[in-house]
Amino acid sequence: MAGPSEAPHPQPTSTPPGAAPRGRPGGVLQKMGKGAIVHVVAVGSGKGGVGKSATTALLASELRRRGLAVGLLDADVTGPSIPKLFGLSGPLLDRGEGIEPAVSADGMRVISSQFLVEDEQAPVIWRGPLVTRLITQFFGGVNWGKLDYLLIDMPPGTSDVPLTVFQTIPIDGMVFVFTPQELAGMIVKKAMNMARDLHVPLLGAVENMSYLQCPHCHERIPLFGPGSVERIAKEFGIPVLGTLPVDPALSDAADHGTLGDYRSTEVAALADAFLAAIAAQGTSSVTTL
Repeated sequence: MAGPSEAPHPQPTSTPPGAAPRGRPGGVLQKMGKGAIVHVVAVGSGKGGVGKSATTALLASELRRRGLAVGLLDADVTGPSIPKLFGLSGPLLDRGEGIEPAVSADGMRVISSQFLVEDEQAPVIWRGPLVTRLITQFFGGVNWGKLDYLLIDMPPGTSDVPLTVFQTIPIDGMVFVFTPQELAGMIVKKAMNMARDLHVPLLGAVENMSYLQCPHCHERIPLFGPGSVERIAKEFGIPVLGTLPVDPALSDAADHGTLGDYRSTEVAALADAFLAAIAAQGTSSVTTL
């Protein structure tokens, strides 16, 4: 019998959690099945530079520390950063049951376009249709196994890839990452409105880079001014799940691929609020507006 083969380019497969989507009459895409995944949650912002990937990774790591089975799908195909945060590299293998995801030191399963290139600095220069096809294969063609949570790190913007994710992947809800600036809030609201228009439940908001805590007097310094997350969250009828500070230790952990080892009371509180939002979704309908 042939041994495991490298899988640099995912191919169409009918392996759970779902086959690649087929078109419906009128051009509407059919959503894939969840298979053995309990919760599928997207984390996005619509804007680059707000720390969306780091927030996704921190939440995933905290959930994993609590004994939950967690997967992380890096949907930012042209700007992948998740593998770097966890010190992971390719190539990936296919043992006949779908692409095997990479596994972090703490047992989290990860898939990313970064695993498909030999040089981490090589750009992924693909047109929209190829990028969107890859996203569907990352969900339906990967052997995720049994997961409590699959978190999807969404790319910036409100174009092809987010649209493909919303239309083809059975998302249970979405978390939105802000930074305090009004400009960031304006762009994130575009992503929130897109999710609302496509009937994706809005789970809550996170304000990243909310403040810097002085190491001497412990005063909280709002580097980017007062935030707008509370006001926007109220406008959309969703909770603020947490506020994360600017922390040099986090940057250092990310640079060294050890983000899974980073811990803080703020991240723990974020995970608590996230799990509460999921539980609330199970007992009542989440705001979709």
